[in-house]
Amino acid sequence: MARNKFDVDENLESPFSFKHLKRAMKYIGRHRFKMVFALLLSVIASVSTLYQPVLMQKVLDEAVPNKDLLLLGRLAVLFVGIVVISIAFTTIRARVMAHVSQEIIYDIREDLFAHLQRLPFSYYDSRPAGKILVRVINYVNSVSDMLSNGIINSILEILNVLFIIFFMYQMEPMLATIIVAGLPVFIAIIMLLKPRQRKAWQNQSNKNSNYNAYLAESIDGVRVSQLFARQEENISIMERLSSACRKAWMGAVYISNSVWLSSEIITQIVFTIMYIAGVYWMGGAMVSFGVIMAMGQYVSRFWQPITNLANIYNSFVNNIAYLERIFETMDEPVVVDDVPGAKELPPITGELEFKDVTFAYEPGINILENLNFRVKAGESIALVGATGAGKTTVVNLISRFYNLTGGQLLVTAEKPEDGEEHPLEWAEQYDIAEVTLHSLRTQMGIMLQDSFIFSGTIMDNIRYGRLDATDEEVEQAAKVVRAHEFIREMERGYYTTVNERGSRLSQGQKQLIAFARTLLSDPKILILDEATSSIDTKTERLLQEGIQALLKGRTSFIIAHRLSTIKNCDRIFYIGNKGIMEAGSHEELMAKKGFYYDLYTAQAKEQGVPA
Repeated sequence: MARNKFDVDENLESPFSFKHLKRAMKYIGRHRFKMVFALLLSVIASVSTLYQPVLMQKVLDEAVPNKDLLLLGRLAVLFVGIVVISIAFTTIRARVMAHVSQEIIYDIREDLFAHLQRLPFSYYDSRPAGKILVRVINYVNSVSDMLSNGIINSILEILNVLFIIFFMYQMEPMLATIIVAGLPVFIAIIMLLKPRQRKAWQNQSNKNSNYNAYLAESIDGVRVSQLFARQEENISIMERLSSACRKAWMGAVYISNSVWLSSEIITQIVFTIMYIAGVYWMGGAMVSFGVIMAMGQYVSRFWQPITNLANIYNSFVNNIAYLERIFETMDEPVVVDDVPGAKELPPITGELEFKDVTFAYEPGINILENLNFRVKAGESIALVGATGAGKTTVVNLISRFYNLTGGQLLVTAEKPEDGEEHPLEWAEQYDIAEVTLHSLRTQMGIMLQDSFIFSGTIMDNIRYGRLDATDEEVEQAAKVVRAHEFIREMERGYYTTVNERGSRLSQGQKQLIAFARTLLSDPKILILDEATSSIDTKTERLLQEGIQALLKGRTSFIIAHRLSTIKNCDRIFYIGNKGIMEAGSHEELMAKKGFYYDLYTAQAKEQGVPA
């Protein structure tokens, strides 16, 4: 059963922990010099602007009453200079941090994507692609801003608060105390709203993740949706998910705005009390008009960084949860990987052996049990049986897409010719669990039922199987599988651009291209899993000629729905009851009149041909 389906929220209710932020410091550390430089620029720009109220106080208390135009001019020049410095330094800092943010995005995505490339089939079997994309795109984007601007802004805002308090107490301690007195009230409100605020933003993230997951699924399956006229139902589901996103967003915004509203209310109350006290004390000549005006500016300047810190903290709380999801993906165990001390598999003969192989996708539910058989080099094996019996499982185990639950799968290596240097620790048989995945899979050729075509040219798609292949080798592979004829008729031949998943090609054409790609890799063991299921009968007859040429000198495993395509295989295995129920040639199994006989005659009857 798939985890995190599009209609199931991800679990983001993890406790707030700075350990994830500590782990993320490796990404920050790579850019620490740029970040320190940006912080210094921000501090200089911020401190310089704090002198503006001081200049205004001098204008009102000294320059204007004394009609000192020279002093007024100097103060005006200083005021303009502060503005210029602030704008220049803030602009430079913004550019530096934009680069840092993008570099952090690049670093995290590179590590995340590299790990996703190594994760086994089982990981993707249990997760919708849309929710994986959300982690790679949305979560990384959000986290990168926190790791760059968020950290610098939090440090900067704390310094701003301290600097402002210093300037206020230097100017007028009594009024400064009134301004600071509202801080405990604001902190209490923040602590009260914080749990609801975090939960609201996490809920919004969940709904957005669900929306993206369904969107990716819908785009991928749009042809099936249109085939079954599911557009109205799909639109209804999307409207429901979109409505949930909007509702969650508005709920989160309402709570977040409560922080801003509380700050504004407290600011106005403090502002009013400060002015009343200032006017009262001004009557007693304790403070001047210029001081009151300057302190009025400090009121708004004091509460703004505090509000910003509250928002930054809330962002940290949310993004720590995103960091956990990112690191959770990075920590997903690569269960199918090279074991310590894994050997390079020498060139193989194609001979392999299953020894007491047991396999289960889920613990306790075995698909195969104690499976034993040996295949000679160059032998062709057909796998038949009921759906879900384990045919595809057998061929997946050969390429080690999954680890065995029990037993061994052995492949035989070629013996070095006389005079050749023997490979280090060469052995006749190798357990595929003890060799490197790369050395194993590069000697396998797999043609799956779902022929994936990448965006690019036809030439690129065929060469995907062997990047160093020449154009002539690519064309030769296409000729063998009878793809050359339709390719050369396209507008640019082999350099015709096709879209992702090959939407411009028929299903049969896509399979022929994928078959040429497999052939080009020149595998010793060839696996055809329903490789001709979408090719018409006429094309299949032509393709059989190429297949027969391809099978020469190669060990092959063939799974085919049309049993007529496997009659010429050396042996046919009827898979069922967690193992091989029958084995033999077509003639032997037909004479036996067992499971294969029943399957073949039933299909022949459906097709109206003699058995």
